[in-house]
Amino acid sequence: MSQQLTDIDLYHKVVHEQDAQALRQLYQKYEKLIYSFSYKMTQDQEVAEEAIQEVFLKLWKKHAPYDQSKGKFSSWLLTMTRNTCLDALRKRNRHETVEYIEKDTLRVSEETPADILEWKERGSAIQECMSALKEEQQQIVQLFYFNGLTQQAISKKTDTPLGTIKGRIRLALKHLKACLKGKGGHEDDSAV
Repeated sequence: MSQQLTDIDLYHKVVHEQDAQALRQLYQKYEKLIYSFSYKMTQDQEVAEEAIQEVFLKLWKKHAPYDQSKGKFSSWLLTMTRNTCLDALRKRNRHETVEYIEKDTLRVSEETPADILEWKERGSAIQECMSALKEEQQQIVQLFYFNGLTQQAISKKTDTPLGTIKGRIRLALKHLKACLKGKGGHEDDSAV
């Protein structure tokens, strides 16, 4: 009976052994999460798809070392995804001269109805938990995670001290995590 490898085991196999199968397993596990996070942040299917490729390319080429002491693997992947999307948006804004008219295109996928249902349920749970946050926490989470602003930029935009912004983000994430666990959230914390 083969033992199920953890994300950390797979990460080490990718980085130290250049194990393509381990990379494939991580890709299969996190592709949908990274895509949905990227799409929510960029509202652009092409950029979201490129973000997936870029994140896993960085992983394969060892351009993104993971430090287990600084947090969960899934959180680290989402942080890397967020930074990749911010870079793509900055690059696009620098070079883009024509505004895209067609934003809502159909995405061809191999998702099963069960996959779609699971993602809708997670999305609903996240939205419900977000709405349970205090208004200022909702605003900061939106600005930080989905609009891609830095903590310093949020501080200036909202005219709130930086320490207060950091505290609100930390508290909001704590509340979201507890709320999602109460709604049957996963232990791997990949939704937050």
